[in-house]
Amino acid sequence: MHRASNYDKFPIVRVGGGEYESWEGWLGILERLKAFSSLERCTISFECYPGVFEQKLAGALLEGLHPESLIVTSDLLKSPSEIEPFVTGVLGDDPVFGRMSSIEIGDFFDSAKLAGAQEQARSWKQGLLIIIGTGASLVAPEPDLLVYADLARWEIQQRQRRNEIGNLGAENQQESPGLKYKRAFFLDWRAADHLKKSLLEKIDFWLDTNGDIPKLVTGRAVREGLRQVSRRPFRVVPYFDPGPWGGHWMEEVCGLEKGTPNYAWCFDCVPEENSLLLNFGRTSIEIPAMNLTLLCPRELLGDAVLSRFGTEFPIRFDFLDTMGGGNLSLQVHPKTRFIREHFGMQYTQDESYYLLDAGDDGSVYLGLESHIDQEAMTRELKLAQDDGVAFRAEKYVNRFPATKHDHFLIPAGTIHCSGKNSMVLEISATPYIFTFKLWDWDRLGLNGQPRPIHIDYGLANIDWSRETEWVRKNLINRIERLGEGPGWREERTGLHELEFIETRRHWFTGSTPHNTQGTVNVLNLVEGEEVVVESPTGAFDPFVVHYVETFIVPASVGEYSISPTGQSFGKRCGTIKAFVRS
Repeated sequence: MHRASNYDKFPIVRVGGGEYESWEGWLGILERLKAFSSLERCTISFECYPGVFEQKLAGALLEGLHPESLIVTSDLLKSPSEIEPFVTGVLGDDPVFGRMSSIEIGDFFDSAKLAGAQEQARSWKQGLLIIIGTGASLVAPEPDLLVYADLARWEIQQRQRRNEIGNLGAENQQESPGLKYKRAFFLDWRAADHLKKSLLEKIDFWLDTNGDIPKLVTGRAVREGLRQVSRRPFRVVPYFDPGPWGGHWMEEVCGLEKGTPNYAWCFDCVPEENSLLLNFGRTSIEIPAMNLTLLCPRELLGDAVLSRFGTEFPIRFDFLDTMGGGNLSLQVHPKTRFIREHFGMQYTQDESYYLLDAGDDGSVYLGLESHIDQEAMTRELKLAQDDGVAFRAEKYVNRFPATKHDHFLIPAGTIHCSGKNSMVLEISATPYIFTFKLWDWDRLGLNGQPRPIHIDYGLANIDWSRETEWVRKNLINRIERLGEGPGWREERTGLHELEFIETRRHWFTGSTPHNTQGTVNVLNLVEGEEVVVESPTGAFDPFVVHYVETFIVPASVGEYSISPTGQSFGKRCGTIKAFVRS
């Protein structure tokens, strides 16, 4: 690319409209909490998201507040052997996939131990009682003070990889990061988010535990900050991860540190996994972006999306970088009926590849060659898996040339992958964990082990009718001009009729009108150095977006405009926008 990066890796949302109290470091935090601990009788609950270093937190509180009694919720859990039976029903024995469930945090607790702790909290008469850990709010539903110790999911994953934490109620700190992530995805995080949702309006203080220096902000300030976010454009904090097929485009364009080989992914807009940086004057805290979805779902998503998906953010934007790297794994995503029956998900990962850039040999594998021998392809895939015989992908799968701004549509059931020297903006539905790899090009993962392959699942979901001509006609550059005005043009680029996401591309040199139409919009600046997003009524401050930054416009915003600014003033820019079809 040979360009200076202006990509903002740490987008901050500044919370305005008042003076908000905040404290950084244990010295200041403990001084603030002492105002409550000095009361004649006081119960403080520290509800912890799974992954918080609870022992460190307890140590700091014991040393600084000297409570008369301390209840640690990990002491109240069922034994791992008691937890395992109901966990196994959710996780199964597959290394990647489990089943969505309705398990709650309370299901992890020993009922007799929990009842005893609840009685202790209920009858507490004198001095300071501290309750700490995941499920602390179950011990004392109405404490004198409720502090929520939170952290980002990306930080949880780093702690899992460093073997610093295990899962809730499990003695598995040394287990593989992949298995710990799986258990968190299907159990810990689901249950914790459901409990958090019930507490959001009750939390007195939010404790950011991501870094070495803890930060405390009032619950009122965080709620006000999230409500402000739900009424204006914003970005979540992206994170980048290496992979065996990764490339080097993001390293330059996004200004990443040198030395990490093969950046493969950027999770640029996956609110279930990304975080928000909220600034309160002197202090910025990082909290899961899911907090916004849980607190302000109607303002963020809109009525139609909320009624269809509940408090889930259904659109995902992420980057797949193979520039100077290798092919992604050959894969397929489950059809809706299959994912519902086997994994308990109500919708599947329909997706698309929008090409941000491509080398001369850039390509996308998509759909099947015409009139292939289905039995021969099945046999070769199994031989590749069992005996290491190379799978002849191009004998069975179409390989189409890919150039910048091409858009390939990938409804579930379509075999596909990005080829090497392609920079993909993946626009998809959110259940991203459900990918059935069929062939991984005879390579190992970064841990030196083969990555999991799911041939039987994959073969059960391939739509064998999606052959060359159908794919060419229905899934590649389905561009339709919809409208234009002074200095702008709007095009529909997808997705396929089988997919619930609609995408629109705008080319513009001047102010371009947009309207959320009551549903959340997700956009990326695919051409141009920088643009500004503005409200025609001044409802929010002008919001500047840089090249390839993904941003969210909540449903509540309504009308907005996007215009070139700064280095791009008067030049042609382009955005791709996604929203849920009505």
